[in-house]
Amino acid sequence: MLDGFRKFVLRGNVVDLAVGVIIGAAFSAIVKSMVEDVVTPLIGMAGGAPDFSSLKLGPVKVGNFVNALANFLIQAGVLYFVVVVPINKLLDRMGRTSEAPPLTADQKLLTEIRDLLKAPKN
Repeated sequence: MLDGFRKFVLRGNVVDLAVGVIIGAAFSAIVKSMVEDVVTPLIGMAGGAPDFSSLKLGPVKVGNFVNALANFLIQAGVLYFVVVVPINKLLDRMGRTSEAPPLTADQKLLTEIRDLLKAPKN
């Protein structure tokens, strides 16, 4: 029973997933700090502190939802413009190509078989 557990835990995708979750949580703290400590105060300076918690639509309190939505959009924008765009530019400078890797011999054979199966029968 322990041998099976060890195999499960040491399987590549479990370890990769664990590393991804941990790095994601750490990176989330960076993005959250950027939004709360830099972007939100800049927005506050330009147009007042963005707080919609008192907003109601009849008996329905939609203010917290609007706050969460605004926070998500700000975080997504910061993530995209501060992380994704610079990383993509850096990768382009380093010679990242968008070409697919060449097919292996097995893939070529399977492609030929697929094409033969698709061909009309005469």
